[in-house]
Amino acid sequence: MESVLDNALPTGTRGGAELSGAKPKWLKVKLPIGQKYTELRGLVDKYSLNTICTSGSCPNMGECWGEGTATFMILGNICTRSCGFCGVKTGRPETVDWDEPEKVARSIKIMNIKHAVVTSVDRDDLKDGGSIIWIETIKAIRRMNPTTTLETLIPDFQGIERNLDRIVEANPEVVSHNMETVRRLTREVRIQAKYDRSLAVLKYLKEQGINRTKSGIMLGLGEQEEEVIQTLYDLRDAKVDVVTIGQYLQPSKKHLPVKEFITPDQFAKYEKIGLELGFRHVESGPLVRSSYKAQKHIL
Repeated sequence: MESVLDNALPTGTRGGAELSGAKPKWLKVKLPIGQKYTELRGLVDKYSLNTICTSGSCPNMGECWGEGTATFMILGNICTRSCGFCGVKTGRPETVDWDEPEKVARSIKIMNIKHAVVTSVDRDDLKDGGSIIWIETIKAIRRMNPTTTLETLIPDFQGIERNLDRIVEANPEVVSHNMETVRRLTREVRIQAKYDRSLAVLKYLKEQGINRTKSGIMLGLGEQEEEVIQTLYDLRDAKVDVVTIGQYLQPSKKHLPVKEFITPDQFAKYEKIGLELGFRHVESGPLVRSSYKAQKHIL
């Protein structure tokens, strides 16, 4: 989903680096290598398996696959929302594929995944928001892969509790829902989402008994340091356990531009603040994505 910003951009401000059209050195990654990666890459190609790792060209794919973690997307690849940061297609989604839960579970089995992350597009066109197919997917994964642990990176389901309750009933090891950005920028970045609704979803999940809740934000969209810190406070007030903080990169010229490349030192500062606030895990760095080191977050 992330790509290099091609055109020159204005200089960043606090905690960032100047934008000159090229990625700074800390955003450059080595090609994935290793026996485990090679084996999984071969299986994905042989069986035409669909992972976000490959379709999103994740910079951490080699590292995560080497540790037995992969991310899968359900409910198709067309979203009903048109968020300014996201590379997923927007439009009228196709009919729900009720064979999808078995397909995902089978992919996890073929790849011998130890910890699976499942996410989805937003399906505001469905009365249940897609929550029923979510539950069927969790059940299929557990039936076919009884030793695989699971993180569900869910949409907000428009804050409708009966849809969230289905996730609660399934009780994955980790339930994640991303804030994506700070309060001030939410309307511009997420359009149909609401900052307070996302916080309420995370708080509700914890109150209903989910053991480990998680959220993530992107930096470089024009937020200020104090706004990032306030978001961390808000997430802790919602009893969130794990937070990821990474650099936003523009999927295409049609998407929101990168305003700033945040430095590794600034990411380290946010990590320190997050740990001091009491988060169990804080993954903060330029290449961090929602699923980065996900297998650690069940501990």
